Amino acid sequence: MHAVSPIHAVSPTYAAPSALTLSPHLAGAPDLAAASGTVVVRRDGPARSLTFIARQGGEAVVGFEAAAPGISWDRKGAESAVVSIAVDGRHVTDLVVPSSEPTPRSLGLGHVRPGRHKVTLRFARGSAPAARRVLLTRPRIGVPRADQVALRHAPVIIGRTTGPLNDPYQNATTDTPLIAWHETRPAETPGHQVIEYSVVWSNEDGGTDSPALMARWGRTTDIEWIYRVEVDASGRRVDGTGVYQAPEHATLKFTGRYEADHPLLQTCTQNNNMCDAVSKDAPLRFLPDVRAERPAGRAREVVMDREPWTYRVMAQEMVREEKIEEPSDPSTREVGDQRAYLFAEFAKTTGSPAGTGSVPGVALGVRLKSDPSRLYRSDHDQPTWSIERDGAVATTVEVPEGTALSDIVSVEAIRRPVGAGDNGASATVTAVNRGFFLDGSYLPLPSGISWTGSVALSKERPSAVLWRP
Repeated sequence: MHAVSPIHAVSPTYAAPSALTLSPHLAGAPDLAAASGTVVVRRDGPARSLTFIARQGGEAVVGFEAAAPGISWDRKGAESAVVSIAVDGRHVTDLVVPSSEPTPRSLGLGHVRPGRHKVTLRFARGSAPAARRVLLTRPRIGVPRADQVALRHAPVIIGRTTGPLNDPYQNATTDTPLIAWHETRPAETPGHQVIEYSVVWSNEDGGTDSPALMARWGRTTDIEWIYRVEVDASGRRVDGTGVYQAPEHATLKFTGRYEADHPLLQTCTQNNNMCDAVSKDAPLRFLPDVRAERPAGRAREVVMDREPWTYRVMAQEMVREEKIEEPSDPSTREVGDQRAYLFAEFAKTTGSPAGTGSVPGVALGVRLKSDPSRLYRSDHDQPTWSIERDGAVATTVEVPEGTALSDIVSVEAIRRPVGAGDNGASATVTAVNRGFFLDGSYLPLPSGISWTGSVALSKERPSAVLWRP
């Protein structure tokens, strides 16, 4: 039985227990205070509250392990429980809890002044019928010293209300935002920088089909940059520099409304593109904790690796929406059980073309001990499913159900032009950064594949072995 937590007075100067299990960018941050126990937010129950003292003004964040008994993202009518979060009486964000398993979550709370503040937690509409309560264990809250500029300009995401579902609460059951992160680069003006914000969504109801997502991107989540802005050396927004990813993946100037420095953007397409005209009556809003950053030289999908629970939500949405082939069959293009895929990341570069024709992409192939003559390909021999973009990229290779890393005898790279003709350019593979399967609960198992080197693929030599055990 979980104890109901009283109101906690916590301070961002308190050193949190080292045993606290939260998202990687929350764990070990001594400027966020921890409160013991579990806050229970019940359907038809009273709102619960936490208080904290901000020693200085800034962007606040909250983190906890969230669980909703009886809830599972793969079951209709039991998809999630929703908690509405307010700071000093102002609704700042919602939390979609898609699992009965304790899951580390962290959210932004917006700008607060120095002094005492009250965070109010309410069981919200949009929760599935099966949802009765939410358990928020070991909450941690405060104004972190690091990444204040990134937090300050993070977009507020207003939930999608349009489309075939015609449901203002649809992000509580489909295409829910899971995690976010930011990246920075120098701007043209010395001392200025550009901050870009990206979000991982549980899936996309429109856009690239699921089999192509698995082949070309190595997942069925949707990952999109949503907002980009230039800031000066003091962290202030440079007027007129805000842009966002609009429908049809267009980049448009942001002309919408700000809350402090937070732009308001609404998910307005079935593939999670944004609009800066926001519905006033949209009930769901999300202010993610954006302090995470993508490791240099790695694919965007690595941010999911650091939050393993995102793979479980990804797979469960595919199951519930009946997008999984049964039984799984690696010889078809359809997506099978996602536990039967090798999730791989590799790095590549493309040389200069020698003539006209299409760009060569690269696919990965896997051979198994049971039949080394058969090559399982990430592109399923579909030309447009090979990967032509350069850098670190993610893909998946479907193999028979029950396959383990120990069953693999080789991982190969295959050069394949993505369209008609072949421009003759080489494709050089320089690394395989990771390769893992999902366990029975759809969580990533440890990676067991790693390789670095340089293999140049050409028209004359279109394939090569990269890794053997």
